[in-house]
Amino acid sequence: MWQPTQRFPDPAYRVLAPAFEKYHLASAFVERLATGSRWAEGPVWFGDGRYLLWSDVPNDRIMRWDEITGQTSVWRAASSHANGNTRDRQGRLITCEHLGRRVTRTEHDGCITVLMDRFEGKRLNSPNDVVVKSDGSIWFTDPPFGIVGYYQGEKAEQELPSNIYRLDPDTGAATVVAGDVQGPNGLAFSPDESILYVIESRARPRRVRRFAVKADGSSLQDTGLFIDAGDGTPDGFRVDVDGNLWCGWGMGTDELDGVRVFDPEGQAIGHIALPERCANLCFGGKHRNRLFMASCTSIYSIYVNTQGAIGG
Repeated sequence: MWQPTQRFPDPAYRVLAPAFEKYHLASAFVERLATGSRWAEGPVWFGDGRYLLWSDVPNDRIMRWDEITGQTSVWRAASSHANGNTRDRQGRLITCEHLGRRVTRTEHDGCITVLMDRFEGKRLNSPNDVVVKSDGSIWFTDPPFGIVGYYQGEKAEQELPSNIYRLDPDTGAATVVAGDVQGPNGLAFSPDESILYVIESRARPRRVRRFAVKADGSSLQDTGLFIDAGDGTPDGFRVDVDGNLWCGWGMGTDELDGVRVFDPEGQAIGHIALPERCANLCFGGKHRNRLFMASCTSIYSIYVNTQGAIGG
């Protein structure tokens, strides 16, 4: 059974380049906060309530961990096989649903608003991950992972390509901002929102693509490959205030499982080792300096000497 380290600094925190040393807190260590999920995904922090939500996709539920009590509970079941989650600039939960093949918003009173489930009359595939830009626009990926079988959704016909969409905050109109990414998965903006990073999870090897946000703020220019993941399997990720990418990593060997960190130039600078592959993560805590990592069956956390970028 996994146990937290009894030694400091925690050997799970691995420096791959000197630039990573500044983010290390010598007395911080990896903690397992919750376990029992079948595939943990889409963590999102609610600072106003001091709790974390995440999706347990195959079990068709959203879970909740309370920072004050340390208790874990079911927050929503059934969840329509929810996957990625984030919050908009009004603090409302935005969720990608596999079963509903839609993107929804949970209002402050608990009611659910469907933001999008079709494009040009055809059903979405299975929205996967989502981010909200400072202008209120919602950007999400739509691969077919939730409709290929009955484990993370229900088997169904794919009606649309695996696009990346933008929802306009004023009109609600959807546009395709990228349509040539193989299996678009996790996505995140740089701190100044001039770059959108997207994980291409059906490329072999997996890749992180980089797109420049054009001056209109609503369209993209492909600037090519950012990271070749090699044997790694990046899934979801977030960006810190210095522009570093903290990527869920793993699947293959113990040395790969955890979080791999890349600087803004695409160089791997650090790794946080976990006993399971990390699928996705987010920054939270009072100062956005606590990294929450959704890793297969469990949720782990560690304090780091940086902060998550606003909106991430």
